[in-house]
Amino acid sequence: MTTYSRVFLLAFLIIWCGMLLDPHQILQAESAGETDGEKIVFQWAFCAQHKADAGQQPIVITRDTTLKSGDQIKFFVKLEPSVYLYLIYRSSQGDISVLFPYRFEQLDDPSSLSGKHYIPRGDRWLELDDHTGEEKYYLLAAADRLLDLEALINQYESADKAKKSGLSGKITTEIRNLRKRHLKFKTYAEKPVTIIGNLRGTEKSSTPSTRDIADFAVEISTTTFFSRTYTIDHQQE
Repeated sequence: MTTYSRVFLLAFLIIWCGMLLDPHQILQAESAGETDGEKIVFQWAFCAQHKADAGQQPIVITRDTTLKSGDQIKFFVKLEPSVYLYLIYRSSQGDISVLFPYRFEQLDDPSSLSGKHYIPRGDRWLELDDHTGEEKYYLLAAADRLLDLEALINQYESADKAKKSGLSGKITTEIRNLRKRHLKFKTYAEKPVTIIGNLRGTEKSSTPSTRDIADFAVEISTTTFFSRTYTIDHQQE
């Protein structure tokens, strides 16, 4: 076969293969690569009330902050059936408490947790006691259950006092590892919501403010996984 014939045959094959490819399928494949991951959407608010300002409008917590003994805090979430959300508290002594869900068994049917939740429930607020130091609140949301994290927390809750410290460290390490494994899903959108129409400390039955903290909620949307940590510098009054 001459060189000219080879060139002609190669050109023919390229054109013929191009005719077999569906441009629409190519675009679909490219789009699929851009939208990897399951979408998760939820509403969230974290509010505080300084003891000296009881009865005033609550403060919206969006970043690390300083609170004092006697100050009160409350959380709000509104969930879709496809979102698994965890709110975990670590005290300055390293004690772990799960604020949400109330029981991991509730996640067997995530639709049972869809809708609005106030933490703590009703008109109660959580009050910071006299144990000062650095406290952390871990907010995690995922398209799939975080079963390894749940298993560690179950071990922690059933362990004797001597083993709790080590398990507490494993829980915080697992949270860090979850973030590392989901770095590619770090991008998220956050926008205000249009409104139509046993933690260390004590739960108060009185409401510091008559304003519903759901009024301060933001909608967070991302894919597959979301995490945020709030560090509270808990100081003496």
